[in-house]
Amino acid sequence: MDRKVFIDKLNAQLKEWDVEIEKLEAKAKKSQAEARAEYNKRIQNLHEKMKSTQNSLEKVKHAGEDAWEELKSGAEDAFEEMKNAFNTALAKFK
Repeated sequence: MDRKVFIDKLNAQLKEWDVEIEKLEAKAKKSQAEARAEYNKRIQNLHEKMKSTQNSLEKVKHAGEDAWEELKSGAEDAFEEMKNAFNTALAKFK
């Protein structure tokens, strides 16, 4: 996969997660106080993972032609971590 396709794919996933996080935030606002605190904690974790994932992607975007391949693995790991955190949070919100 070339860098542009890789970046476009990951950007699309980030946008999708961002929309889903907004939905979780709306759901958290409607929940009971005790549940809201737990939801907010999970949402904060998702925001932190999202920022880390975006930073990894930025490194790939700005890397030289030969260096981006080395950074690709780190970006994929960050996305996998984000995906796992997101799926865990979604399961708790149900």
